[in-house]
Amino acid sequence: MSGEQFLSTSERTFVVNALREGIRVDGRGAYEFRGLSIELGGGGFGSAEVLLGKTRVLANVSAEVVRPTANSAEGFVLFNTSFSPMASPAFEAGRLTEEEVLVSRMLEKAVRRSRAIDTEGLCIVAGEKVWSIRVDIHVLDHEGNILDCACIAAISALLHFRRPDVTVEGDQVTIHSMDERNPIPLSIHHIPICISFGFFDKGERVVVDPTHLEEQVQDGDFIVVVNTHRELCTMSKAGGAGLDVARIVQCTEVAAAKAAEVTELIRGALTKSNEIKK
Repeated sequence: MSGEQFLSTSERTFVVNALREGIRVDGRGAYEFRGLSIELGGGGFGSAEVLLGKTRVLANVSAEVVRPTANSAEGFVLFNTSFSPMASPAFEAGRLTEEEVLVSRMLEKAVRRSRAIDTEGLCIVAGEKVWSIRVDIHVLDHEGNILDCACIAAISALLHFRRPDVTVEGDQVTIHSMDERNPIPLSIHHIPICISFGFFDKGERVVVDPTHLEEQVQDGDFIVVVNTHRELCTMSKAGGAGLDVARIVQCTEVAAAKAAEVTELIRGALTKSNEIKK
């Protein structure tokens, strides 16, 4: 990460001292998200561009028919992340960063392992043909909290996606074009939303949706994935300042409230996209 600009001691002190007085550098409250914009369908079915503050992520969903693992009746959901050097000096072409690995793993846990998508519904012929759904995540601008932005983009694109209809007659499998038959939406059981927290001042101060500046100063982070049913999908805490049980419970409550707000915005974007198509 040779392109990363390191902060001075004065800048770090300024951020922490401001938080001690209940102020964030960008003027938000501790549990306030930056402005969130979701645009769907710019690249056809399964395309979502999300702007969280100045962090911008593009997600594209595609599907192909593949052979499943031995005797399996389930399809695949795969995630691929791409961090463009144009998004930040910290990213280099052809070089995998720790942040890129984190985003890929958390999306895998949040969407696939939480069984958000009905992978059995992706089966065409058991043991022979299944749908493989691929979600390509492109980070276009990095101004902090890439994970939450990528998660919103991924689930929005999956909800917007339509796969071709399929007819099976004996051993014959026919994949219909969109002109022949209306495409089919994916079967999605619930909408998992990632909510990231940053901790400062030895864990005494906590904020939601940290900016890039705050990420460089924070003592640690905590990621909660929850849906609108207030079901906890997964949590992640890798090193940094320790958290007590009361703080964890507080974060999960805040995450549940924020996830409900984000889900409403996603549904609003889907409704708007459907109305435009009509």
